[in-house]
Amino acid sequence: MRLGELLETNINQFGEYPFLYFKESQYTNIETKMYADQFAGGLKQLGILVGDRVIVCMPNCPEVIFAYQGITRAGAIIVPVMFTLHPKELHYITLNSGAKVVITSSLVIGNVEKALEGLDSKPIVVAVDQPSNDRSLNFYDVKAENSFNTTQMVKDDDTAVILYTSGTTGNPKGVLLTHKNLTSNAENSAKHNELERGTTLGVLPLAHVYGLTISNICLLMGSSIVIFSSFDTEAIFKAIEKYEVKTFSAVPAMIHALVSYPGADQFNTSSLESVSSGSAPLPVALLHVFEKKFGAKVYEGYGLSEAAPIVTSHKDGIEIKPGSVGIPIPGVEVKIIDDHGDEVACGEVGELCVHGENVTPGYYQNVDESRRVLIDSWLHTGDMARMDDEGYVYIVDRKKDLIIRGGFNVYPRDVEEILNAHEAVSEVAVVGIPDEKMGEEMVACVVVKPGAIVREEELIGYCQEHLAKNKTPRRIVFLDTLPRNGVGKILKTHLRKTVAEQEIK
Repeated sequence: MRLGELLETNINQFGEYPFLYFKESQYTNIETKMYADQFAGGLKQLGILVGDRVIVCMPNCPEVIFAYQGITRAGAIIVPVMFTLHPKELHYITLNSGAKVVITSSLVIGNVEKALEGLDSKPIVVAVDQPSNDRSLNFYDVKAENSFNTTQMVKDDDTAVILYTSGTTGNPKGVLLTHKNLTSNAENSAKHNELERGTTLGVLPLAHVYGLTISNICLLMGSSIVIFSSFDTEAIFKAIEKYEVKTFSAVPAMIHALVSYPGADQFNTSSLESVSSGSAPLPVALLHVFEKKFGAKVYEGYGLSEAAPIVTSHKDGIEIKPGSVGIPIPGVEVKIIDDHGDEVACGEVGELCVHGENVTPGYYQNVDESRRVLIDSWLHTGDMARMDDEGYVYIVDRKKDLIIRGGFNVYPRDVEEILNAHEAVSEVAVVGIPDEKMGEEMVACVVVKPGAIVREEELIGYCQEHLAKNKTPRRIVFLDTLPRNGVGKILKTHLRKTVAEQEIK
């Protein structure tokens, strides 16, 4: 199936129903199709051809869904971009993708205009919430009166989305995702989790592959989405109560915020049965606190942009193993290999590799990197993992985050799990810094719970009680917050820089 067919399939199967809720407005699936058709026609009138790239860069709102469906119905390629990016990052993505149109909002348009400076060929700017002028067009002015859908002109294996990675180690890479990658992953995820029709929360950025896939799943399932332009803890609780939400998807930072919210008991959250967590490792201590507080299960899963994105997940009816990211979803194979490419024994740590219809064909205009991560159609994820005898996968750490201290491998997550269990610790991230004697040394960056008092020596002693000596951090650095990207992943590159600067001082 192609992305442009999702709405027709949804309407034929479920009839008209409220599909999107946003603030005080709601939009049915049929209204969504109307706006998508009109916008597809508008793009055609602007000269957008099959295969052209269109950037969507703005906070979550209904127009993001209208735009995505409109772009794919025009036969063009969606380029979702986090609205929090710096203009220099957006400049690179615009230049690299050769985008013909940028769809944005008043909140971001200033950065968009800065990003377009210096480009030989500037894309057309479309804003969803301001009138057409000499610099940009209004979203609703870009429309055709007649329906327009060129879905039949594209194939399942054609590129539907180019999703740029965060670029923490250089310029971002454009992950190519085909119609088959995305629709098969949505279908298999829904099948794996045995999802029921209902209303869910759109708290994840739609510009992120996880959020994009959740919206595709909702179309397949006939579900509704309450869209949030930003993460608002109180609004989340109100929506759970109002719409009797049974399940939604989040990232660990959001789960932490829900657990920490002092007014949580004021809301009726009895409808909530489960929350799916992905994008970053979920501390086991946080999982237990959430389940105890809300009486809802946490299904941790694993995915990455290059796998469109869902690879493994827990689900109802199987054992939840804390610390594990579950088992592969249907249609996805995984294996764990050593540095020579050979599969490791059960329980041993190696690099996680993925195979299936969800795996990217490569990176946009980057043949060398595509060849590096795609070997014999297997995606080499760069994540270190182990698998137990029942097929459950445990993510140990990012390969690049591995700390080699005195010749011994130390995985930061092992240390983080211990410190997260300390009563005074709210959050923690462990990084390695260069050391003349040991090669690398460990530093734990800790955020303390409000009102708690704890000393560096106490936390180091706590680690020594639970870990081997070579796994104990040399230093504890106390921070007010941990730096994160737009989907809540801790930016360890930034932390290493912060710690290194403190070492110099």
